[in-house]
Amino acid sequence: MLLSALLLTTALAAPAASDCAGLEPQPWADLCVISSDEMKGRLVESEGNARARAYIIDRLTEIGVQPVGDSYEQPFSFERAIDFRDENSPRETINAVNVIGVIPGRDRSRAIAVTAHYDHVGQTEEGEIFNGADDNASGVAALLAAAAHFIANPPEHDILIMAFDAEEGGLRGAREVVANPVEGAAPVVFNLNFDMLGYSPDNDIWAAGPYHTPALHPIVEAVAEQASITLAAGYDQPDGDPRNDWTLLSDQGAFHAAGIPFLYLGVEDHEHYHQTTDEFETINSEFFLGAMSVAIELAERIDADLGSVLGEAGQP
Repeated sequence: MLLSALLLTTALAAPAASDCAGLEPQPWADLCVISSDEMKGRLVESEGNARARAYIIDRLTEIGVQPVGDSYEQPFSFERAIDFRDENSPRETINAVNVIGVIPGRDRSRAIAVTAHYDHVGQTEEGEIFNGADDNASGVAALLAAAAHFIANPPEHDILIMAFDAEEGGLRGAREVVANPVEGAAPVVFNLNFDMLGYSPDNDIWAAGPYHTPALHPIVEAVAEQASITLAAGYDQPDGDPRNDWTLLSDQGAFHAAGIPFLYLGVEDHEHYHQTTDEFETINSEFFLGAMSVAIELAERIDADLGSVLGEAGQP
């Protein structure tokens, strides 16, 4: 069922992180904290990024999600050009950290990766902060809500909760997980990715992926019938205009490139995208909570119907 009970009336505000804990429901408070000025735009390898990561780990611990191995933190590094506009620019090594936990399922032989990136683009040289409330504090808040849902409602398959670092500028966290699967975790056979669930002037959100995996169409349609916001499948067909195909534009792209089916949930680009105006106070609480409810319902149905989604023989 859709989590309509979470669609509570909340006042729009932009409190400091220290005040966010008083907000309800919990996902609204999570979005507030992760997009607060204290996180300084969550740029990879920054102090603010580390603060956001620590908050996510604290919340996973509170929820009851288990780490994979001894730690939620999965460090990795990569090289990039110092000046991305110059192909001959000197390169630098960036140290990043994915946050990964597991919710054991009844079938522990394979896993669904439920993902969202927690990094953003930092600050301007003048100190203006890109707080990234929609991109992607909203997705991380929904990720934490999905984790809480599956702790309360044990899944059929292992659920890997993955908060990726370094999505901005190359999907680095997702690419790391795909190239080097997490030791001790079941193999990922499906990716459900959340990126930008908080702001839509038209009250709509899109599910990309059914073009590549047609068995997802009835799942999306069933969720859309019950949703408090408009949900539709799209933005996943190669029509020659890259703006109309989101297949490779967020972390699901790394999974797709490896042949792992995916469903991506997100809104269209809007006037606050990668702007300093992407603030907590621009997020519409009713829309966000509706999108979060859609995200959780999609996760539950994909888990329940995974065999059908994957096209396995003998499945209805």
